[in-house]
Amino acid sequence: MNKDIATPVRTKDILKKYGFSFKKSLGQNFLIDTNILKKIVSFADLTQESGVIEIGPGIGALTEQLARTSKKVVAFEIDQRLLPILNDTLSPYPNVKIIHNDVLEADVAEVMKEEFNDIDNVMVVANLPYYVTTPIIMKLLEEHLPIRGIVCMLQKEVADRISAKPGTKDYGSLSIAVQYYTEAETVMIVPKTVFVPQPNVDSAVIRLTRREQPAVAVTDESFFFQVTRASFAQRRKTLLNNLTSQLPEGKQKKEDILQALSASGIDPTRRGETLSLEEFGRLSEALYPFFH
Repeated sequence: MNKDIATPVRTKDILKKYGFSFKKSLGQNFLIDTNILKKIVSFADLTQESGVIEIGPGIGALTEQLARTSKKVVAFEIDQRLLPILNDTLSPYPNVKIIHNDVLEADVAEVMKEEFNDIDNVMVVANLPYYVTTPIIMKLLEEHLPIRGIVCMLQKEVADRISAKPGTKDYGSLSIAVQYYTEAETVMIVPKTVFVPQPNVDSAVIRLTRREQPAVAVTDESFFFQVTRASFAQRRKTLLNNLTSQLPEGKQKKEDILQALSASGIDPTRRGETLSLEEFGRLSEALYPFFH
């Protein structure tokens, strides 16, 4: 068994050997606690038949744990300086492939077709760079990739927003966007002391399990998301105020909006954060004919 990359001593040695310095702009924080890494991996329920997509492997600490528990790992790394390090640290694992690309630019579906042609159980597992967490998660979900789900570490406050329930202060359009596609749960809180360098915020691990069908059936997904975003535009405002000020020609269509609210059984003086996903689904269906 190879010595774990994620121990403080080995991490320090690797960084020193390569003279690696952290780039703040890339949000690089490396985990130096093997137990936490193993826990993250356990939340993904991997088997020797699973494929894994990782984003931002760093020096390979999580990648190594994933390689030991799955059939194949494909990791996207944007920082060229890490490629020779990964080449070295992951040399014992022939089932790992590193792709030098920004995952936001990559054609992930195409990569999956090429790399996982004999694997139909694929999870995304990642310690995400904090400054692009939300765009990465939304890209993975909106592209309807054939993945079973996502287990990722991110800022605790973003995890709280993603897994929030209606009626709480964290619930918003991000909660709805993610929960539309997945069942979301925060499975672990991670203290900042287990990273180098230490981030300024606490972290959490969330598990997103892909739903067979989206949580609500809507005619037009992008319109549904437009309605949810509009409803949260100004949290203190009522639904009616937000929808009339945010939807295209909303002010002229105030009567239509009132009619749609009434048809979906929703009081116009409610606030966005009190509506469940189902209610947003009904509302967006009722509004749809007036805006198309």
